[in-house]
Amino acid sequence: MTVRAAALLASPVDVGRGQAAREAARELSGAGYQHESLVDRLQREISQVLGDLMNGGTGEGGVVSLVVIVVVLAVLAMLVLWALRRFSGGRRTESGAVFGQRERTAAEHRAEAERLAAEGGWAGAIQERLRAVARELEERAVVRPMPGRTAMELAEVAGQALPPHAADLRTAARLFDDVTYGGAGGTREGYLTLTALDERLRSARAGVAS
Repeated sequence: MTVRAAALLASPVDVGRGQAAREAARELSGAGYQHESLVDRLQREISQVLGDLMNGGTGEGGVVSLVVIVVVLAVLAMLVLWALRRFSGGRRTESGAVFGQRERTAAEHRAEAERLAAEGGWAGAIQERLRAVARELEERAVVRPMPGRTAMELAEVAGQALPPHAADLRTAARLFDDVTYGGAGGTREGYLTLTALDERLRSARAGVAS
């Protein structure tokens, strides 16, 4: 820092704190500081703004300045939380596909569903049974395979090809989402609902694949 800038900041009488900070900032932004990084410059400017807010000193003006600072920090915190939730939501939607990384046939999904059901793992059994439904519809060309398709997207597309089963497909998709993302534990009744739908769809005839 130059002698002039230091003198301005330290001046107790002739120059107010806010004016001194501004004068110091102008001095620091001169030719001797042309090569400072963007981060350093932003930090310096933020410090200057905070200094201006605190220039009210003690008493009512100081309290108002502190309130303003708290409000600004609260807003920034809310924006950060919103961004994190939005990012998390995007990640969850991206990973919300019916199928996982491992590719299985409809028969394999059914076998896994039955195994989990026998152990009382109703949530996993419901997931695997819906995957069996989805794979069965793809294997029979009722719906076209689409990577990343969600349960609700499957219900919509399959419901268009199989209108009599559209409502049951939406119910099955909600069950899948509840145990996968809603924290529901799954039930025997829910699993039997998907099993019955799976059996009905295996003999259902569809129109044009979507």
